[in-house]
Parts: sequence; structure tokens; C-alpha cells
Amino acid sequence: MKRRTFLTIGSTAALGSALTACGGSHESPPPAQPEPSAQSGTVVAWNRVALDAVRATRMPPPMAARALAIAHSAMYEAWTAYDSVALGQHLGSQLRRPPAERTPANKALAISFAAYTALLDQFPGQQAAFDAHLAAMNSRPIDAYNNSATAPRVGTVAAHAVLDQRRADGANQDGKLTPGGIAFADYSGYQPRNPPLLVTQPTAAASIPFPGLWQPLSFIDAAGVPRTQAFLAPFWGTVRPFALSAGSQFRPPPPAAFGSQEFIDQAEQVVQIQAALTERQKVIADFWAGGGIGELPGSYWCRFAQLISERNNYSDDDAVKLFFVLSNAVFDASIAAWDAKRAYDSARPISAIRYLMQGRIVNSFGPDGPAGGLRPVAGEAWMPFHPASAPTPAFPDHVSGHSALSAASAEILRRFTGSDIFRHSVTIPARSLLFAPALPSAPVTLAWETFSDAVAEASISRVYAGIHFERASADGRSLGRQVGAAVFARAQTLWLGQA
Repeated sequence: MKRRTFLTIGSTAALGSALTACGGSHESPPPAQPEPSAQSGTVVAWNRVALDAVRATRMPPPMAARALAIAHSAMYEAWTAYDSVALGQHLGSQLRRPPAERTPANKALAISFAAYTALLDQFPGQQAAFDAHLAAMNSRPIDAYNNSATAPRVGTVAAHAVLDQRRADGANQDGKLTPGGIAFADYSGYQPRNPPLLVTQPTAAASIPFPGLWQPLSFIDAAGVPRTQAFLAPFWGTVRPFALSAGSQFRPPPPAAFGSQEFIDQAEQVVQIQAALTERQKVIADFWAGGGIGELPGSYWCRFAQLISERNNYSDDDAVKLFFVLSNAVFDASIAAWDAKRAYDSARPISAIRYLMQGRIVNSFGPDGPAGGLRPVAGEAWMPFHPASAPTPAFPDHVSGHSALSAASAEILRRFTGSDIFRHSVTIPARSLLFAPALPSAPVTLAWETFSDAVAEASISRVYAGIHFERASADGRSLGRQVGAAVFARAQTLWLGQA
């Protein structure tokens, strides 16, 4: 499907000129005055549409984090045109509209066209859904060309400002950095030191020549197709962040070194935890991995933010700032986590345990995965509580992306709301787990009094699943908190007009 482009504009100067042509101004903004609230619900509604697109396209976590940040940055950039103080990330005050135009309806319309334009760029195959949502708001894409409709053009210009800046951020969205033009393809030249590990067969120690380093897995996917992993986006740590100076700014300490007692102890710990998993712990592992609803870690927190926005009766003036800072925190956390993953290239539990447990009998899940239950197996055939068709994510252990993204998100929600209080729960129906369809035997409710509680559970869930060591989770939480604080500080200077 051909992507529709509204304006052919590139530089910031051209963007400003385009807006001036339809009534904009480069003059200093008028003095600050009370702002009318935008129509409530516009930002949250577009956030739902964006999350649906992530799920429909099965976009991987780091790319999804970037796409959501782009969409919400575009909405924020458009919104600043109708605020007397806030500055755009890329255009500053260039889009500022006269006070008479700063109506809730104009704000909502500009936000919608910014979201539409940005999402269409990120998810071109989802145009029908985006068109339908725009139509539900009594708008059409063609409205951006209407010279008398300033707000649609403001939103479109704002989105292009964000998209133009992101096209050269190192994410390789257009595939120009690699032969064949494959979007998000690796251009770093990364090669694993270990050969692929065949999951369905016991692994000889000689097949893991570098036990402390990451090893790709070979397995049969859910469709019965043989797959061999490649490190997902090993270059992601070099993508240009929103607030960090670089992906390495808060790089955590290295993981336990192979040959150390800590390396041995952490492997033993995972084996013991897996062998003693309670039904509730299995529910936790399944839920935070996406379970039957297929959510990504960043998506969960965007949905949590929807709850907070609706519970607190946020106007779009509040919500646009909340989702702007939250989505960019998730994005920067993905960059920081992937920087550490590439820097340390550390082994996942499946490789370390199969190497260290050679010749031992351990309680483990079999080659058919968690659905078959625990059984005594040779240590070199150990399996995690994770589907055999997707036994471990395709990137190194240290640090945990779930932990980093969740901790960054919680830091934002605490700072934005002024409290750690969350008070939310979900109930998992009986016999609904993706990992083990016969579980749980009865409905299980997961409840979080605070955002910190949710972070702790999201983090430990990856240890319960057998796909992370506890150090990766702990250091990921610390990393996420630092990223969240930096992103909030940067975003706040923009919406307060202090940048």
C-alpha cells in the first residue's frame, strides 16, 4: 500500500515557511495566559490506536519503543502550537498560533493529524485503521491540504519535523545503511562468538566455546519452521536518544564473569527457581511476557498511563505531556539497555546452565516446553519456563530490557503524578496461559499498590521465566531509574518553556 505524504518539506526553515504560508508567524509568542483545556481523550485514543498497530505488526520491542516515541513526540510538537509557553522539541516556538486559535477543538485536531502522519510513517500497512480513526473524529487525510484548515496543517508540519529528525538517528528505518534496503537491518557487523545451540538436543560443552558470551539458538517455531536466531538490532545502543548524551551514559557494571563463583551461583539459582515455581509465579512470568494478549513491556506501561490519565481526569493538555515523556523514557531505556547488551554480549541462562550442568540430572521442562511440566533431565538439556517455539529472546542477557523499560516508565509516572501510588490489578482467567495453557487452575489476580511493585514484578518475571539472571534484572532496574529521571528533566524544560 502506497504511503500518503502530506507535505514535501525537509529543513526546519522550510517547515516554518510552510506554516507561515497558511497564517503562521515567527514573531515572539504573546505573554503567558491561562490556557483552555484541549478536548479530553484525543491523546489516549491515539495511544490505543498506536498500541493496536504495534500488536498487529508484531514490531520488536526497541522498534516499537521508537515508533511510540515518534507518534507521541509528534502530538506534543503539534500541541505546543496552542500553548503560550511550551516549546517544541524541534521547532521551538515556530508553530505558535495566535491566542484566538488556541481552542480545544483546534488543539485536538492538530494532535490528531500529527498522530496520523507519524503513525502512517511508522506503520504504513495499518493505514486503513488510521483512516478509520480519523474518520471517527469527522476528519479525512485530505483535510491537511485545506488552506482554511490551519490545525490539520499544523499537526502535519509538526509530525514531519519529528520524522525528519528521526530519519538520520541511526535506527536504519529506511534500510539505507544496509544492502537491500531492509528496514532496521543490522549495519554494525556483529558476529556471535558461539555457534548456534540446537535447543531440542542436549548440548555438548564443546558446542559452547565461550560460555560467558551470548549464543544464538536454533529451534522450531510455532508454525513448524526451523529458525536460527540473529542478535536483534545489535546497533540499537548507538541510536540517537531523546535525553541521554549517548546510550552508554548510564552503562551499568559488567555481569558476573565466566569462571567466577557468582557466575556459577547465578546459574544454580535459576535452576532452583525454575524447579520450584508456584502456579502464581508461572502466571507472573506469562503475564509480563505478553501472554495471551501479546503486549510488549513498553506497551504495558503505555496502557497503565491510559488508566492513570482516565482515573485522574487528565485533559489532553496533561495527557500529551504524560505520553510524550513516558514514550521517550521507554525509547531511551531501550537504547541504554541495548548498549549494555552489545557491550557485554553476555550469556543467557540456557547456555550457561547447559555448560555448567554437564553430567548432572536437574529438574527442568522438557523439549516440548512448559506445557509438558517438570521432569528430571540431563543438565545439558535444561529448558526454561518459556515456549519451546521461542525459548529465549534473540539478544544477550545483561541487562534485562523488561527491567530497564519498566523502571524508566515507573520513574516517569511517579514524577508526573507526584506519587508512587498505582492501585491497579488484573485477573488472569483460568486455563489461559500462553506458556502452559492448562494454567492457572483457577483465576489469579495480580495487584500492584505502587508503581514500584509493578516494576519489581515485571523484573522478577524474567527470572521466573528462566531467561534472565537476577543481576540482569537488578541492574536493569537501576539503569531504568536513571534514564527516567534524565528524560523527565529534559521533557519538563520543554513544556515549561525553559529549554
